Amino acid sequence: MLRSVTPELLDSLPPDSPAAVHSRRDLVWFNRLLGTNRWWAQTLPRLQRENPTHRALEVGAGDGLLASRYHLNALDLCLPPRNWPATATWHQHDALAFPAWADYSLIVANLFLHHFSTEQLGHLGHIWDQSARTLVVCEPWRARLFQPGFALLCRLIRAHAVSRHDGHVSIAAGFRADELPLLLGLTRDRWQIDITHHPLGTYRMIAQRRQTSP
Repeated sequence: MLRSVTPELLDSLPPDSPAAVHSRRDLVWFNRLLGTNRWWAQTLPRLQRENPTHRALEVGAGDGLLASRYHLNALDLCLPPRNWPATATWHQHDALAFPAWADYSLIVANLFLHHFSTEQLGHLGHIWDQSARTLVVCEPWRARLFQPGFALLCRLIRAHAVSRHDGHVSIAAGFRADELPLLLGLTRDRWQIDITHHPLGTYRMIAQRRQTSP
């Protein structure tokens, strides 16, 4: 199954449209049912304890739930949610042209990097290879067997048509094996890379720059 990146419907909807609101609610359910929330709860606090001086940024923060829960600053094209904490920074900016990557050494991405083409991932990876110390990523695992499983999950939670469409598109744009670090241009001589595949369909990567790397 070759990787295919196509536009998702949610990205073209006004944030306050009923379809967008319903679809974001579906995403909350997906994160819960696929075990994503548990993984973040096990992973992020540990990395924050191990690297207390790292400034952390979630890229593609969306509704801000993950960033606010773990006290991260956030980057997204949309405006911050109404309940965004005053103690955190929300950068409303395009990730591909964000000028302040050097300010953040811990980069977090949840179901976001699959939106990018090979060339765009290479661009982001080149920047992070110079500025970041730790990358923590959760994305769709690209495999045909997850397409019918996702359709069943959508029926279970009565997902909106936007969510049904975007979920199938996301799986087709996801990653497998060593694809993501290769697309980002991260090499194992500079980075310690840990990749796991959750059996319900998520691809998880923790990449930490080796101590001897500049």
